[in-house]
Amino acid sequence: MHDTVVRDLDRARSRTLHLTDLDEPILVAQHDPLMSPLVWDLAHIGQQEELWLLRGGDVGRPGMLAPEVDSLYDAFKHPRAKRPSLPLLPPVEARAYDREVRGRVLDVIERTPADDLFTAGMVVQHEEQHDETMFATLQLRQGPPVLLERRALPPGRPVDPARVFVAGGPFRLGVDAADEPFALDNERPAHQVDVGPFWIGRVPVTNRQWREFMADGGYERSELWSPRGWAHRAEARLDRPMFWTAEGTRRRFGMEEEVPPDDPVQHVCYFEADAFARWSGARLPTEIEWEKACAWDPAAQARRKWPWGTAAPTEDLANLGGLGLRPAPVGAYPDGASAYGAEQMIGDVWEWTSSDFGPWPGFTPMIYRDYSQPFFGGDYKVLRGGSWAVAPTTIRPSFRNWDHPVRRQIFTGVRLAWDA
Repeated sequence: MHDTVVRDLDRARSRTLHLTDLDEPILVAQHDPLMSPLVWDLAHIGQQEELWLLRGGDVGRPGMLAPEVDSLYDAFKHPRAKRPSLPLLPPVEARAYDREVRGRVLDVIERTPADDLFTAGMVVQHEEQHDETMFATLQLRQGPPVLLERRALPPGRPVDPARVFVAGGPFRLGVDAADEPFALDNERPAHQVDVGPFWIGRVPVTNRQWREFMADGGYERSELWSPRGWAHRAEARLDRPMFWTAEGTRRRFGMEEEVPPDDPVQHVCYFEADAFARWSGARLPTEIEWEKACAWDPAAQARRKWPWGTAAPTEDLANLGGLGLRPAPVGAYPDGASAYGAEQMIGDVWEWTSSDFGPWPGFTPMIYRDYSQPFFGGDYKVLRGGSWAVAPTTIRPSFRNWDHPVRRQIFTGVRLAWDA
């Protein structure tokens, strides 16, 4: 367990350093009001690692930074839009601080009993989540490309049938520590639920399908939209996915390119996803339906660790880790299918569900009490499955992401569902 945690900490830090190996003006600028300057993320990662692994989560306990500097990296105290005006650590000092924290943390982990490593796993996931956020920041950035290395992705293939059937009946929703020792509080506890029969898309919705929606007036037909969604569409002047141009191309990390027709559509908000589903004669899945289609094995009447089984994710099973800088075309991962035949449920794009974010019965906050609880009952929709930018250490079928229904800067897509 110790070796696994140290390996995951190293991998997360390598990715952080790769994403911030940039000129100082890029790191200190705010590229969009929705996002922090990258230099804030860089130091915040170290500050949270120090807080949880060296200070026991006690904000009142003296740390390596002066209190007035330490407080700059409190995400609840300082909204993203105001972070550029803060006297943040410059990049050189932020990197040095992170190195010093990590050196001390490794000494602590070496002396920590294996049963007490949850907090270290939480810190790994926190850093990986910020790495994905930094990918989103760099996508929003204007200017020439700075992420130049792109891993080739497997080709897609024709997918038929377009949807798969999920029979009704009970299944085990969520996980316990025995199943997933590093699962976060909102994924727990495991409990049995009964779900009616439904159909779900075999793969995510593609750019080709989205163009058909646009060509059929999908953005102009109020009957396809919820009242709130229609109001937002008008206010935000939505007429195509974010980063698509009026000329039919798209902007990706400083490059303009053709929109790949068979890639999953991304950068659409919940309201767009909901309207597309209605146009398709479908709906969005609930997050419980989504998890059953992803993780349940009806033949074994048991939950799978991954859609495909117990093997850890590889480049042949899922598009994770961020090196491709985009979703893979649909049909690219036949060996990653779930027991029901649904493909690409892990990686590629976060998939909007119709569910509001709330606790599972028996919810208990973890050591970081503000991770989930403050957001329950708010204006948040649940997203499932992860994206191409998510690290394998930070995604699993039980993982629950959430965001406001208007958000499009994250790597969001759509999978359809139908009543049966």
